Amino acid sequence: MGIRDNKPELMVPAGDITSFHAALEGGADAVYLGLKQFNARSRAVNFTLRQLQALVKEAHMTDIRVYVTLNTAIRNEELSRLLDILYLLRQIQVNALIIQDWGIFHIIKCHFPELNVHASTQMANHNSLGAVFSERAGFDRVIFARELTAREIAAIRQKSGIETEIFVHGALCYSFSGMCLFSSYLGGMGANRGLCTQPCRRVFQTAGGGKYLFSLKDHELIDYIPMIMEMGIHALKIEGRMKNAEYVYQTTKAYRTAIDHPDNLSEAKKLLADDMGREKTGYFFSGSVKESITDNPGTGSYLGDIKRLNEDSFSFQTSRPIQLGNRLRIHSPQGEMRRAFKVKDFTIDNSGWFNIITDIEGLSVGDSIFLANTRQQKFNNTLDTESTKPLNHISKSEAIQILSSIRMAGTQSKEAVFVRIDSIQWLKKTHFGSIDGLILNLSMREWTGLKTNAPLLMKNQDKIFIELPKFIGEKYISIFRTLCENLYTQGYTRFVISHLSQKLIIPDGAMVCANENVLAFNDAAAVFVQNQNIAWHTYPLENDLDNLLKGSDRSGMVPLYFYPELFYSRMPVHIEEGNGLKDDQGFDFRREQKDGVTIIVPERPVSLFQYKKQLIKAGFRRFLIDFSHESPSSNRFQTILNRCKSGSQVQPSTVFNFKRTFR
Repeated sequence: MGIRDNKPELMVPAGDITSFHAALEGGADAVYLGLKQFNARSRAVNFTLRQLQALVKEAHMTDIRVYVTLNTAIRNEELSRLLDILYLLRQIQVNALIIQDWGIFHIIKCHFPELNVHASTQMANHNSLGAVFSERAGFDRVIFARELTAREIAAIRQKSGIETEIFVHGALCYSFSGMCLFSSYLGGMGANRGLCTQPCRRVFQTAGGGKYLFSLKDHELIDYIPMIMEMGIHALKIEGRMKNAEYVYQTTKAYRTAIDHPDNLSEAKKLLADDMGREKTGYFFSGSVKESITDNPGTGSYLGDIKRLNEDSFSFQTSRPIQLGNRLRIHSPQGEMRRAFKVKDFTIDNSGWFNIITDIEGLSVGDSIFLANTRQQKFNNTLDTESTKPLNHISKSEAIQILSSIRMAGTQSKEAVFVRIDSIQWLKKTHFGSIDGLILNLSMREWTGLKTNAPLLMKNQDKIFIELPKFIGEKYISIFRTLCENLYTQGYTRFVISHLSQKLIIPDGAMVCANENVLAFNDAAAVFVQNQNIAWHTYPLENDLDNLLKGSDRSGMVPLYFYPELFYSRMPVHIEEGNGLKDDQGFDFRREQKDGVTIIVPERPVSLFQYKKQLIKAGFRRFLIDFSHESPSSNRFQTILNRCKSGSQVQPSTVFNFKRTFR
């Protein structure tokens, strides 16, 4: 098959007004942008509703599509504001919304069906199950996880008719589909809330010294555009709502050239030479991730290192010319980021030494210098907001009616404690009489070796739940489908899924529950999950007490003891002499590997038993104790169960976000 007559849509970031116009000048077919609330790049300038209204009008005059990102997890107290925003966006007539929250999806489909919806990459659609489920649910487009190979994407395209979108350029998150808990764990600034502090860009100490273990190079698929077009991908996405207009223009123009003239990639690649990003990788799409980690996490073109410090300046050598107005960024070897600054004065001697005049303090010899941007091109930075028409806000009565429709009444009367284990070795340590359910989350090797007819398992069959992993590669779908079918025929009829699409491989008639990876941060999400014939769901690990209490849902399971998987990545890392590591604050973590996935967990567990009585009083009855990432021990099992029963905290431990507001 040759290159498609219908070219893929080129979708470009617009973090501010100037970047929007840069995207148009560069040749974008569509722009995606965020409002001041509810988007995964809260630190971008973003847009007011009035600005968006003017922007959409200008874009539509030239057939440019506008997609709005509402791709964060929504707290219960924010649902009223969300309704008003959806009501306003419907009037503005944006082309689609990009979302990750099942609650937003439920509200749109039930009350704002005119709005088109795209499944964000944060919904972790990584196989044909995800694509098929998204299509059946009513999504208009699915944005694939960035960790997929070319072969996997091609296979998914053949098995699904939904519109597909992939990232082709820009920054990469170490954790799968950007679903990182690390930032949230360190300070409540969550990636799922658009406030990621980028712990993957930090130096971690191991037995071999300090290294950038998790800092990925930037994605670049310019060489693969002809192949991607052959696959029939509907949209190509450039990352970068935090980037400046010059970056947006250069990358847009480069990929525009590659799409329009795929036989002239050399010209397109020249345009990317100065995108001011990091080193580049084709990542999983290219078939090789061996060199995907970078030792230079900062963005910009590397110029050199500070060689001399003077009272009001620093000196270094570089072969690249520097001009007044250029922006430089300084990084220390320890990973601490310095603020960028504009070059206002400098000198250069006959030996090529640049002496930059600056009042920035705290610089050191050896700090690295990056050219952040050159600001050579000017773009329009205005929108005609004066001619916009007033928008109508949702009425109080309509908002109350919608909110009433997602309130969940009632709770179960009996307290139930469930335990999760990740190793067969835990089975003989488990006191089945002390628990109401045992969730088995095993590796593929252990599933193969599990003796399902063992007397211990047969005796407690009605308490056993089979849990599927977060990531099921395309070629493993049939293996897990067969596993589920075989277990079901042997009488194991209770399953726990990590992605709603995994319902498609569970046998009819089975009980299906959802774990914490099926994000249900709010009542609307809980209603949607329940409507999918899910027996019960598990509340997210990042959740806090305030958000739980402000919701009406009491049907879910509250995790009370667990080791949060801060990084969950398909990308391997090399750690010398063991699996232990420390961050720059001295906190201890460890690396584990399971079925080709790298998992980083803290050394201390999260323990919330001290809040159990308060939760029971508020109506919560299902609780989870997760022994994953812990060595099997009968004494430990009983000790933790006793702490749960008495409502006393385990020490040493943390409470994660439970008492602070998850921002």
